[in-house]
Parts: sequence; structure tokens; C-alpha cells
Amino acid sequence: MTIAHLSVSVPVSAPAQEVWDATTDWERQSAWMLGTRVRGTVHGGKGVGGGIEAWTGVGPIGFLDTMVITAWEPPHRCLVEHTGRLLKGSGAFEVADTGSGVSTLTWTEDIELPLGVLGRLGWPLVRPIVRLGIAHSLSKLSAAVSHRD
Repeated sequence: MTIAHLSVSVPVSAPAQEVWDATTDWERQSAWMLGTRVRGTVHGGKGVGGGIEAWTGVGPIGFLDTMVITAWEPPHRCLVEHTGRLLKGSGAFEVADTGSGVSTLTWTEDIELPLGVLGRLGWPLVRPIVRLGIAHSLSKLSAAVSHRD
């Protein structure tokens, strides 16, 4: 089993609580998350043991990523375990208050690469595209949440 690590951070000109609220509003993630529709399942996707489902794709072509929340520490950290058929591993949203109403939002994934040898060989090619998509999505969230002076 090979684990693929990916971490992307963005600054957000808003307090940690506002960033947390926007990030964990699962049903509204499709407004900023590229090609993904998310919804809370068990306990509305809140708290340890809560469930989340994310459909990533275009129309009927894509995959369902199911997750269980393993840590819930508002307004700073949400850890999930990916439990879907295709994606296994862990993920995190972390919000750090950097002072003066500015926060840093970090999204981290440690995913078991699917598809065996094909997954291991393909990851170096796919990784930059996945990273770019996540960075674009987080930048879109940052722009929506950031306070303008």
C-alpha cells in the first residue's frame, strides 16, 4: 500500500471561526469546491462520528467519497477517515489564527493510492493537477470569506 500525501494552505482575511464555519458548511462546499457536491450524513456531518459524502465528477462520471469525522475541534481542526470504495486514508481541514483577523486554512490528504501499480505510476502525473484543483478551490473559498478593507 502506497500513501500519497498532499497539503495545500491559503491565507484568509477573516477570523478562524468564520473560516471554520464556511469550510464545514458541507452543503455549500459546491460553491467553491471544484467539481464536487458535499453533504453531511450521520449527525449532519458535525462532531466525532459524523458522516460526510462527496460526489466528485461531471454528471454521472465520477466517484463517491464517504468519510467519517475522527476529530472535531472547532474552530481549528476537522479530521476525517475516507471510507469509500475508491478512496481510503485520512484528510484534514485545519484553521490557524495568525492574528489581526487573518487565518491560514490548510487542507491535507494522506490517501491510499487505488489501482495498485497503475495508481503508483499515475500519481506523479496526476498529483500536480489534483494540487492545482485544491489550491484553486481553497483560493475561491478565501475570496468568498475574506474581509475587504
